[in-house]
Amino acid sequence: MAHILIVEDGENIARMIEATLALGGHTGRWCADGGQALPVIGEGGFDLVLLDVMLPGLDGFAVMERLDAQTIPVIFLSAMQQVEDKVRGLRLGAEDYIVKPFEPLELLARIEVVLRRRGRGRNVLEYGAIRQELDSRTVTLRGEPVALAPKEFELLRVFLQNQNLALSREKLLAMVWGYGFAGESRTVDIHVQRLRQKLGLADHLVTLPRIGYRLEKLP
Repeated sequence: MAHILIVEDGENIARMIEATLALGGHTGRWCADGGQALPVIGEGGFDLVLLDVMLPGLDGFAVMERLDAQTIPVIFLSAMQQVEDKVRGLRLGAEDYIVKPFEPLELLARIEVVLRRRGRGRNVLEYGAIRQELDSRTVTLRGEPVALAPKEFELLRVFLQNQNLALSREKLLAMVWGYGFAGESRTVDIHVQRLRQKLGLADHLVTLPRIGYRLEKLP
């Protein structure tokens, strides 16, 4: 779990981000002003900053110029989608630049990438007797190793990180196989069936008719 500062002047967007973070097991604190964000960040205790560009006080780029990107990672969230804006943000030291509007699952996935890259993410995911270690890329069931193909491993990670969420086949294809994947959604069905067989998930990894799948959270 990470503690994340949301620097965003739109309250509705900030609340949506807070709810998204909670789904991923993270906590968030909201700050609506760029100038006020700097002393808040200076208090410490944050693992990541989600930083809007167009802010009252100081804009996001000005805030970033005053931060030590080596100390705390930053992801820009902005409606500014010009290439030069993205390049400027990344050159200032941001870990990522996400254009609004964005999918909540995409935000969570990219947060996890940054946290893991900085050594602050969850490197071990557990679900009942299943244990997935992301760094060593190993999976065990009741302490016994289970051999998973690369895409099976990534699909399991997505389900474990998004429990109780309805995930469409199209979304799973994008998150595991990539947005440019030209294959069919049947690919997802085959890999889900293999996960059920290998990890005993038949009763927990449920099919949602005409939608996709959901990994039900254990009580």
